Amino acid sequence: MSNFAITGVAGYIAPRHLEAIVGTGNTVVAALDPHDSVGILDSCCPGARFFPEPERFDRHIEKLRRSGEERRVHWMSICSPNYLHDAHIRMAFRIGADAICEKPLVLNPWNLDALEELEDESGCRVWSVLQLRLHPSIIALKERIDGENPGAKYEIDLTYITPRGPWYLSSWKGNTERSGGLATNIGVHFYDMLIWLFGNVVRCEVHVSEPGRCGGFLELERAMVRWFLSIDGEDSPVRGEDQRPRTYRSIRINGWELEFTEGFTGLHTELYRRTLAGCGFGIQDVKPSIQLIHDIRESTPTGTGKNSHAYLLEREHHV
Repeated sequence: MSNFAITGVAGYIAPRHLEAIVGTGNTVVAALDPHDSVGILDSCCPGARFFPEPERFDRHIEKLRRSGEERRVHWMSICSPNYLHDAHIRMAFRIGADAICEKPLVLNPWNLDALEELEDESGCRVWSVLQLRLHPSIIALKERIDGENPGAKYEIDLTYITPRGPWYLSSWKGNTERSGGLATNIGVHFYDMLIWLFGNVVRCEVHVSEPGRCGGFLELERAMVRWFLSIDGEDSPVRGEDQRPRTYRSIRINGWELEFTEGFTGLHTELYRRTLAGCGFGIQDVKPSIQLIHDIRESTPTGTGKNSHAYLLEREHHV
């Protein structure tokens, strides 16, 4: 059994990490978050010490480090806002712990170079949460692609619309310096998956980049990808019984729809199981997607064109 500390424990994604930690037979001994809505700790790790201040949290885990192998923190799960990932990984290394970090691992490619040096110096590792690579439908698709003509180029349409209220842009997620922007915060999952499936980036175009929606075109080694991301409910073609917009997730490959709405249950736990066994996803795995989100963020939008996603063209037509 290993001891875990967790940062960002009051956040949206933390419950999946807590479930994975407990589900793999381990225990949470310390938790950090500036917000104190952390009653979830009672249901999974009631003995965990909670700290709203990073200074006290850091002091406590350092004290545990000096208290012997049985009490020290062996792993740190990082669920904090994107801009804090790098600092919290370094905190883990300082106490001799490996880190399991949510996406994006860092915001900029050069941060990865520094972390690689720190891995060598500390003997610790940082592992990324690339759970889509464990999804049964996506694994089956990769096996299919790998078995087909390597010279074939696929036509991909990626659409992800996840309606969010005004709170989103008022929070850290709406601050580009803290989240990396929309393409980073909600797009990095899909960019990693597409690069894993279809090869490295050959060309990147950004057609529209707004706080609440963005879209562009990617040429990968084995695919041409038109992509569109949005948090504006008006963009969603799906409505619930109450007529409120619902999340719409679609990946079409040569006109065929990849169905992966289901199958997400337990992916974090499986990822933890593999990571704890030394078979996780490290810095080299995330480098291509981190480079891509940086390039998208720094690109000047060109406006719509022949390679634009249909939703962008339709929106331009109606404006």
